[in-house]
Amino acid sequence: MLDAFLFAANAVLPIVILIAFGYILKRIGLLTKDFLNIGNKLTFRVLLPVMLFYNVYNVNSLGDINFGFVLYGILAVIVIFFIGIAVMCVFTKDNAKRGSLIQSVFRSNYAIIGLPLAESLFGAEGAAAAGVMSAFCVPTFNALGVITLSIFNGSNEKGKINVKKILKGIVTNPLIIGTVAGVAALGIRELFVLGNISFRLKDIEFLYDALGDLKSICTPFALLVLGGKFEFSAVSRLWKEIAFGTFVRTVAVPVLGLGGALVLRATIMPELAGEHFATYMGVFATPVAVASAIMAKEMGADDELAGQLVVWTSLVSAVTIFIYVTIFRTMGIF
Repeated sequence: MLDAFLFAANAVLPIVILIAFGYILKRIGLLTKDFLNIGNKLTFRVLLPVMLFYNVYNVNSLGDINFGFVLYGILAVIVIFFIGIAVMCVFTKDNAKRGSLIQSVFRSNYAIIGLPLAESLFGAEGAAAAGVMSAFCVPTFNALGVITLSIFNGSNEKGKINVKKILKGIVTNPLIIGTVAGVAALGIRELFVLGNISFRLKDIEFLYDALGDLKSICTPFALLVLGGKFEFSAVSRLWKEIAFGTFVRTVAVPVLGLGGALVLRATIMPELAGEHFATYMGVFATPVAVASAIMAKEMGADDELAGQLVVWTSLVSAVTIFIYVTIFRTMGIF
């Protein structure tokens, strides 16, 4: 049990410490509100897309992808998405709040916390599996996010579906662009392999190294900004929504997603290993994505509630992830 405890602590605490450090830096005035707003945009529009491109491109080979492992993750997210719509439409009649709450159900902070968590839990194998999953789950998260906020927002009280607006939001989303560009570059690399062409992106050394440098600063910078964006205001007014959304994101969704994966492993997919469960931990157990608050503001949902959900799910998940990792370590999966 002590071994499991230490393993979980080493995986989770570095992430928590960086978030806490960002909050402290804001409190002492080294991170200003303007800097954090710009940092948020920089992370969303540049650093995260570059990191996703880099991670996808560095997948060893398309032939190495375990599509059963990927398929379960994506289908589980979609099922959870529809469950979230049904639950949150019953929970509140406020359309703007519905949009933010539905995002909190299915949209994890996979890019910022899930990827480094998988690597921390299972090393290079965890990072590789998480990189493969990012090529599929990040576009899914963002496409579902655009659909959610196009239907459930303050200016669309009747919940009408504007297909053109939804498609435009999907096509112009920076995270989707970064991931699709990575998949395209990976596909070109695979064609070069088949054609015995030796050229690779790595051969443009200055460009590849620059992308690598941007990728390496993404996670620590994003976590510092996340900590700096923490605000404990409006809790008394929104406590019901915050409490319910936080419980669903940090307890109900991980139980459904990780529990389903365990059942799958025990029945038809015994090949699911530690690196796959480390990835699923990033998909289902991490807090609400920081991008959800940015998109909520841009698309007319309740961005104040969305920001609070990012804060509180991040705080609570520091404990719940620790518990889940300890359980899986005790089971011998990690």
